[in-house]
Amino acid sequence: MDETVTTAPDPSEPADAANLPEGHGPRRGPASGPRSVKRTLASIVLGFESIVVFLAALATFGLGSLPPLVALGGGAVLCVAAIALIGLLRFSWAYPVGWALQVIIIATGFITPAMFFVGALFAAMWTYCMINGTRIDKQKETS
Repeated sequence: MDETVTTAPDPSEPADAANLPEGHGPRRGPASGPRSVKRTLASIVLGFESIVVFLAALATFGLGSLPPLVALGGGAVLCVAAIALIGLLRFSWAYPVGWALQVIIIATGFITPAMFFVGALFAAMWTYCMINGTRIDKQKETS
């Protein structure tokens, strides 16, 4: 009987792309380059904001301020919008949509008054990230 013995590749050696399974070779297509600081900071704010909006929807449901479907459904829509926006930040039009989302979240304070404060905090963080992220990205371009 003919037995073939295979050995595990040495991790210190570079992998041969021809011998790798499909989808595990080097990336093909245009190089995306490093992510901008503005995009990274915006992703962080939107990620945390989606968690807080989810919790606020639960609080609104618990307080009985709205019918359950409206409270939980509206919260779910805002959460999904924030999470979807994270993936869309590679497009320049996504940043104005992010500003609109901040305004909508502040407006939820008319339903649950604490959201005026929470929404204002996230809007302030969004503003900080947009201003300083843009400034840092411009500094990185010139250096």
